[in-house]
Formats: sequence, C-alpha cells, structure tokens
Amino acid sequence: MADWWRDDIVDAGKLPLLLCLVAFIVTFVVTRLITRMIRSGRGPFSNNSVGGVHIHHVVPGLVLMVLSGLVALRTEADGWLHVAGVVFGMGLALVLDEFALVLHLDDVYWEEQGRLSVDVVFVLAAVLFLAIVVGSPVGIDDGDDDLVTRIVLIGVVVLNLGVAVLAALKGKLGAALVGAFVFPLVGYIAAVRVARPGSPWDHKRYEAHPRKREKAARREARFDARWRSKVDRLQDFVAGPSTGDGR
Repeated sequence: MADWWRDDIVDAGKLPLLLCLVAFIVTFVVTRLITRMIRSGRGPFSNNSVGGVHIHHVVPGLVLMVLSGLVALRTEADGWLHVAGVVFGMGLALVLDEFALVLHLDDVYWEEQGRLSVDVVFVLAAVLFLAIVVGSPVGIDDGDDDLVTRIVLIGVVVLNLGVAVLAALKGKLGAALVGAFVFPLVGYIAAVRVARPGSPWDHKRYEAHPRKREKAARREARFDARWRSKVDRLQDFVAGPSTGDGR
C-alpha cells in the first residue's frame, strides 16, 4: 500500500490534485448541510450580512481560489502546492455550489434553476477524478509497453467522454456521468436514443423533424410516469427541496 501511494500518487505528481478533489467534495457536502440547516432554522449557523448586504459563499470561494492560485504560481515547494490544492478545492466548491446564482444573476439557490449548481459540481468532481487517473494511470509507468497501454486507455477514455458529451447535449446528464465514469454502455445507449424535450440537441436538431420531437415527448412522458418521482427524491436529498421562494 505504501509503495502504491508513493509510486502512483506522490511520485506521479498527483497528490495536489487528489487533495483538491477531496477538499472539493468535503467542502461541498459540508456547505450543503450548513445551508440546509440555515434554511430550516436549526443549528448555530446563520446568513452573513455586511452593511445589510447578504454575503453569499461564492464570495469567500473566489477569495480562496485567488489566494491558492497565487500560492501555486509563486512556489515550487511540494508542501505549499499541497496546501494550494486543498484551498483551491475548497474555494472551487463554494463557487460552484452557487453556480446557478452566478449564471442567472439572481438568488435561485433553492429554486428549480438552482439544481444546476449540483449538476455542475458532479461534473467537475468527475473531471477531477478523470484528470487524476488519465494523467498517470495506476500501475503504468513510462516503459514502451506501458506507454502503448496508456495511449489505448486514453483513447478509450476520450471516446467515452465524447459519447458522454453527446448524451449530455441530449439532456441526459445523469446517464452521461454514469457512462463516462462508471458503466460506459449507459452513455452509449443514451447517446443513440432520441434527445429529451428542451435539450440543446432538441432545439438544434429536431426543429425541422416534428416526428422525432413527438417521439421524444412520448418517451419523456413514459420516463416521468415511471422514474420522475424517484429522480426528484434523489435530487431533493442532494440539493434540498426546491420551493421557488428564494433562499
């Protein structure tokens, strides 16, 4: 175990990125727990205001990202790079947890649009994990045979990512994430099937094809009847119930 950690994580230069990923996930989870406690009026936490202006946590998140970036640019010491990785991950989580607020320039944290922030967090976490794995896959060094293995692995990952992007454009973000990082077949199935109504693919490709749009609407209705309540419960568990009344 110690040899694996040293060879595949530390010596491969992946420790700062791994620390960033861990800090990102932990900070997001803690932030969501705190905001839900504030919303329900439980616990010792409360919204922060300065001069009557509510300070969203995207603000300290930006400060942490700037500070960690400056540290990473200024130092070559491994210890400070590790600190920068942790601080950057924390700041990134705080910023992306309010991504929808920044996008809409409106306080939509607890509204339906606010769930976009959670989607973005999951996508970024998956990308960070991919960066750790692809940069220097576990058990693969720089030998000729291992180099071929690495090229093949990267090719497969790039193909799966391309399919996942297509699935996401068709409005199937969950299937895209599962297909890219867990079970590729899910992404391929989602990519070849018709797009969901209202997705970017629907707007661009189905406008002149009413039959495909009707087929997509029928499939969406069947999906809603069978799975929508389960998906909504999962989203509520992660992001909190949306109310439409702001934060």
